[in-house]
Amino acid sequence: MIIKDLGTVTGKMLVMGGIYSNLQALNAFLAQPDAHDVAADHIICTGDIVAYCADARACAEHVRDLGIVTIAGNCERQIAAGADDCGCGFENAPTCSLLSRGWYAHALDQTTVGLRHWMADLPDWITFIHRDKRYVVVHGGASDISKFVWPTVNDADIRAELALINQEIGRVDCVLASHTGIVMDRTVDGVRWYNSGALGMPAHAGKQTTSYAVIDDDIETHDLVYDAQAAHDAMVAVGLVQGYHDSLLSGYWPSEESLPPELHR
Repeated sequence: MIIKDLGTVTGKMLVMGGIYSNLQALNAFLAQPDAHDVAADHIICTGDIVAYCADARACAEHVRDLGIVTIAGNCERQIAAGADDCGCGFENAPTCSLLSRGWYAHALDQTTVGLRHWMADLPDWITFIHRDKRYVVVHGGASDISKFVWPTVNDADIRAELALINQEIGRVDCVLASHTGIVMDRTVDGVRWYNSGALGMPAHAGKQTTSYAVIDDDIETHDLVYDAQAAHDAMVAVGLVQGYHDSLLSGYWPSEESLPPELHR
């Protein structure tokens, strides 16, 4: 377990979930008015820089070279290890597992040796204090980097994850998490569990927009409008036509197997 402590951070912060190799979304995010005058060390990525879309290498190099603060997602851990699959936790979703083979192989092929070394050194968790509140950034959950903590999960499951966090680093006021790709904002036992959604893929809601978060006086979720058609076309150009290319335009994922029934359309 690699835990990086940022200490006390002042001023506005930005948080983005999985970039998913979507260079068009990343560039649009960095060009947002929200990002003006925000230093790279005040921007946090909650992992899975590389995944479904066309530009794994460019996205990873952008995040690394700009100095954006990031933790490792399961994709970074798997690629750094040269593993055969993404480790996304699709064991009970065979269609999702099958669809992942194409984009994972592409991301693995695009990732240089230097980027793999950088990914291997990324922290698992990040902690910081902002406006007298203590935050921890995890990818999926405390129990498993690939744990799906859905917005519909019961309090007991969140409570179990919080107990593991408390055991490892002490009590926190807010958990910034990721992995599901769907916005979540829950409070259990006075601790906020927040997921900004994914930057690089729409959230299975029939909209092309993705999302990110701004932390200032509070945490606010913001929609990101970007050139989804260009991102789609980039995927087609490199042969990534397993279904997620269409998701960028339709706003719906190619399979609902990994989703709890309450989130099916």
